[in-house]
Amino acid sequence: MTITRAPHTGLAATLALALGACAGEAVEAPLPALGVADDAVTISGVSAGGYMAVQYQVAYSASVSGAAILAGGPWYCARGDLGAALAACMKGPRAEIPAEALSAAARGAAERNEIDPVENLAADRIWIFHGRLDAIMDRGVTEALVDFYAAFVSEGSIELVDDVPAAHLFPTVGQGGRCDAPESPHMGACGYDAAGELLKTLYGELTQPAADAATGELQTFDQRPFRDASGSTGLADTGLLFVPDACRGGGRRCRLHVALHGCQQGAEFVADAFASSAGYNPWAQANDLVVLYPQIRSTLSPLNPNGCWDWWGYEGPDYALRSGAQVAALRAMIEQLQSRPR
Repeated sequence: MTITRAPHTGLAATLALALGACAGEAVEAPLPALGVADDAVTISGVSAGGYMAVQYQVAYSASVSGAAILAGGPWYCARGDLGAALAACMKGPRAEIPAEALSAAARGAAERNEIDPVENLAADRIWIFHGRLDAIMDRGVTEALVDFYAAFVSEGSIELVDDVPAAHLFPTVGQGGRCDAPESPHMGACGYDAAGELLKTLYGELTQPAADAATGELQTFDQRPFRDASGSTGLADTGLLFVPDACRGGGRRCRLHVALHGCQQGAEFVADAFASSAGYNPWAQANDLVVLYPQIRSTLSPLNPNGCWDWWGYEGPDYALRSGAQVAALRAMIEQLQSRPR
């Protein structure tokens, strides 16, 4: 894979200037510095968000300890081609997705220092979900994702859940619409706590949320500095962040999980439904886990009318690398949350 865009070498400096410039004028508050732990960052996503979770984890594997993917496929699957994204990378079959070639491409990108060394993936925990009634993302895509990870991660570290009768959506215990119908807000009341299950896989034993536990705080923040600094046109003006009571003010070294919405599931389409109801927050509150919900907006230029994360290259050919605009923006958000409050 040969990429022409130069790395965002000045992103941190540009972001610092942007944060300072926007602090006095932004409608939303800036993303806070919470001093979250830098050795316990995990990421998850559904559909396009699932694909982006893979792109980010592979690009920044040195600083990610696990990933959970619902209805997504392998790193660099589309190879910058929208046709491939809409065909093999969604409809399969498994044989049409060259997992071995994609693994080799990742190794090559690491050798060129375009992504972190792939050896970092060996210790990661991986949780993969494919709804049994998913008619949008073929099971062969999920199988190709397992094949891709198997090239880097031990078999015992990959958990595949494929027996829940769910459509192409994020399954919850009781939030959202029908489990067998992928309708807005693209969450289904399936009697299955996907958020809890994936977090337990990524972090190990967790405290069960109490029914009457405090709710923590779901807050908005200004994403424009990250959009401007990274060069991404797709980031929305505003992002969402869940901060447990114990993590406010940075007094405790909390952990961080990043949850990426699917197409037509950002705040532009469903308000805060995904961030407030997917099921992450009760677990986060009970386990001192900050949850970042970055937001993508719809655009016509580049063409992204459904507000999808860029897993095929609509913002540039380096979308799967550290220099990719959205990957770089996510990294900058994480680093801001990791910084210590002043």
